[in-house]
Amino acid sequence: MPASTLVHIFIVEDNAWYGELLEYRLAQNPDHHIRRFTTVQACLDNLGDKPDLITLDYSLPDGQGDQALKLIKERLPEVAVIVISGQEDVRTAIGLLHQGAYDYLVKDEETLDRLWNSVGNLRKQLLLRRENERLREQIGKKYDPQRAILGESQQIKQLFALIDKAGRANISVSISGETGTGKELVAKAIHFRSDRSSGPFVAVNVAAIPSELLESELFGHEKGAFTGAISRRVGRFEEANKGTLFLDEISELDLSLQAKLLRVLQEREVVRVGSNAPIAFDARLMVATHRDLNQEVKEGRFREDLYYRLLGLPIVLPPLRDRGHDILLLANSFLEDFCRQNSMAACTLSHAAQNLLLQYHFPGNVRELKAVVELAAVLAESDIIQPQDLSLRGERPGTAPLIVPGDDESLRGQTAAIVQRYLNTYNGNIVEVAAKLQIGKSTIYRMLQNKQILLP
Repeated sequence: MPASTLVHIFIVEDNAWYGELLEYRLAQNPDHHIRRFTTVQACLDNLGDKPDLITLDYSLPDGQGDQALKLIKERLPEVAVIVISGQEDVRTAIGLLHQGAYDYLVKDEETLDRLWNSVGNLRKQLLLRRENERLREQIGKKYDPQRAILGESQQIKQLFALIDKAGRANISVSISGETGTGKELVAKAIHFRSDRSSGPFVAVNVAAIPSELLESELFGHEKGAFTGAISRRVGRFEEANKGTLFLDEISELDLSLQAKLLRVLQEREVVRVGSNAPIAFDARLMVATHRDLNQEVKEGRFREDLYYRLLGLPIVLPPLRDRGHDILLLANSFLEDFCRQNSMAACTLSHAAQNLLLQYHFPGNVRELKAVVELAAVLAESDIIQPQDLSLRGERPGTAPLIVPGDDESLRGQTAAIVQRYLNTYNGNIVEVAAKLQIGKSTIYRMLQNKQILLP
């Protein structure tokens, strides 16, 4: 059976017959792994085995229940303890519950059934907690910078160092970089390396929300605060309590809301629209923008006092074109993931396709690279991606513009245009063009026969 479903139980009971009875009842669930002890000391000596639950007789030869509970909780605070006593004393029960006991049961004819129900409820909580921990661990691994952000360039190594520093401090972080460089990915990596990783990560794209709705989105509103406010809404600052709030495209925030955001950050409390009651919050703020915020301040579009409040630790993400062979690392990773997810044969990039990617300026950065290689995997006629399979936009030095599929020509037409350019460049040398493009000579002859291309 999976270890994640096992519940490790210690039964501490000096009455051998009653201990056997408790074990017999709890052992009816095969997921219960049970050990029995007759003294407090024997139990304490084995706490290194990390039981999930301890049933504790209140009166033991070497200690009373309150003393035993205190010793157990000092050594293993997270363990659940159910005290079983022969005395029906309300004050004793309340005192033990205040000390951290999970439950208090009196020995009578219903004890076994109550114990079974109590353990059942505890087991549900335990398995849910384990699942949450497993998911948090998976998410943490997913956003581990070394896993989530691929690259070996000097710029990426410097980025890893900044992410590590940001994860160890509670300072605000401002992330800047061109569109598609992975600003939200960096914010998540910082969050999951910080002591707030068990809290929520709440992301808001400021540019995607109409300005008249953004205040309610961020700070919340009360029922009836405005037309359409049919119920109370908790804002994103409250949602992010004990976690991280990530405001993307912060430069798009209008000046009136900038003033309100500044006050919220200074006071560390929000006031919902339609209310006067301040609500304290504890969230770390990270912001991102593709603009130069300092320039926005100079031109009067962004408040200087808010700029310095948000600046914190600035992280500038490099554009993909400046990352050298990181382009190929990312392209191969995207190809591998895409082919696996779509049950396709693994694809590789030809040398010519690799060179083409390295020469391209990638105005859309990593996001564009991902889209280009995934489309190439679909368009390629074999498991080797050729240059004509790469749908790039813009111009490269010494070549005519490459056209994105669906813009002006069909894919067939674009392929013909690429081959025609190479024929023009290499003076109609079909063998050389076929070698450069890594396609068959028969493909070029067929295109000539169909009059898709012409010899210069």
